[in-house]
Amino acid sequence: MLTSLTLKTIDAMDNIDLNKPLFQCTLGEFKAVVVEALCDKKLEDIAAKAPKRYVYGLSGLTKLLGCSISTAERIKQSGVIDEAISQTGDIIVTDAELALDLLRVSHKYRKYANRKQTE
Repeated sequence: MLTSLTLKTIDAMDNIDLNKPLFQCTLGEFKAVVVEALCDKKLEDIAAKAPKRYVYGLSGLTKLLGCSISTAERIKQSGVIDEAISQTGDIIVTDAELALDLLRVSHKYRKYANRKQTE
């Protein structure tokens, strides 16, 4: 996406005095500042808008978790990943990242809770 012209202007950005008044800037310097600001904004937007990954059905959940269908059904029924699951009738859609995060938090809490009870 970046052309050689914009790469040259980004390289020229290193030589620009940022305390210089705007009316004293040349068109090239002004363009370099604008391109730099837009490129930074676009990179931040791209990183923030990562597409969500969904898995469908119990078979998708088993592939995500690496377990059997009965274990996936038991995890689903336990309510640990309810926030990640959207179910309409027989159709189950699971947000993969959220489900894994919820399981990580649940697992850490469960390990801590068990240790606390036995001591």
